[in-house]
Amino acid sequence: MKSHEVLKQVIEAVGTKQVASDLKVSSSLVYKWCAEPTDADGERDPSGARNPLDRVVHLCESTGDRRAIEWLCRQVSGYFVEDPDVDVSEVPGECIRHTQSLLAKFSELLQVISGSLANEGRIDEPESRLIRRQWHDLQSQGEAFVRACESGRFDPNR
Repeated sequence: MKSHEVLKQVIEAVGTKQVASDLKVSSSLVYKWCAEPTDADGERDPSGARNPLDRVVHLCESTGDRRAIEWLCRQVSGYFVEDPDVDVSEVPGECIRHTQSLLAKFSELLQVISGSLANEGRIDEPESRLIRRQWHDLQSQGEAFVRACESGRFDPNR
């Protein structure tokens, strides 16, 4: 889905005027955000006023840094998980071996958690950071597995 389509759906729920008022911008600008940018010939016009979503993406592309996206995710009580660019031909052909790897990663995460709690009865800041890194790795590996499944990697009849 394109950014202007997402904005259109989100803004329709509360109304253009309300969003414009809340953001202290004109209704006209909000309407522009919800329309696909085009030039006078009806062709896509990348030089037009970009909507806020496109601007944040462009900022991340320009800087090579995704901290702006990570910050936005935290502001809405979420967490950014990288969607790895997976070459499905590199994912092991055997589904069982791949699921065992996922289980091993999950087991490692549980060992860190239970070890922390058993050692001091609490999870301190460095342990929290380690848990977060391992959780992130597990999520990325799980995403790679799901993509391989969706691509038919584990279905010889496909």
